Amino acid sequence: MDGVDIIKKIRTWSTVPIIVVSARSDDKDKIDALDAGADDFLTKPFSVNELLARLRVTLRRIKYNNCRQLEDTSVFINGDLKIDYAAGCVFLNERDVHLTPIEYKLLCLLAKNVGKVLTHNFMIKEVWVNATYEDTPSLRVFMATLRKKIESTPSNPKYIQTHIGVGYRMLRI
Repeated sequence: MDGVDIIKKIRTWSTVPIIVVSARSDDKDKIDALDAGADDFLTKPFSVNELLARLRVTLRRIKYNNCRQLEDTSVFINGDLKIDYAAGCVFLNERDVHLTPIEYKLLCLLAKNVGKVLTHNFMIKEVWVNATYEDTPSLRVFMATLRKKIESTPSNPKYIQTHIGVGYRMLRI
């Protein structure tokens, strides 16, 4: 299969970065690959430093695009739970939920990682500056109060699942 055909096939299901490394130096070959969806085209021979620079550019572009996507997604909705990141507000069944700043940070952290188990240590480091492992009891207290505010039955939560001894996970509803 030709490289351009491979790029076209990959682009039907993925946005993974593609840097073509080829001995072909004709403009038409470069244009065809780039138009098919390649992110860059590098002609042999090349230096390792040039390849590394092109990789850095591609990674920088991915990071920038990911940040832009997060900014564009200013509202998170999961069942009856809604987080308006731009306004800093949380709603449950269209009613405003009053959270402390720590509870809000914890909820946003879980929402931005929905479906993933976040460890106690990771959550502590993301929410509290200069925190240590010993702050796990504080995390548990905040999670309990957060659950009381967003769960209809805190003892049988539908949004935030506890992974005993590990951490917490927000479930997608």
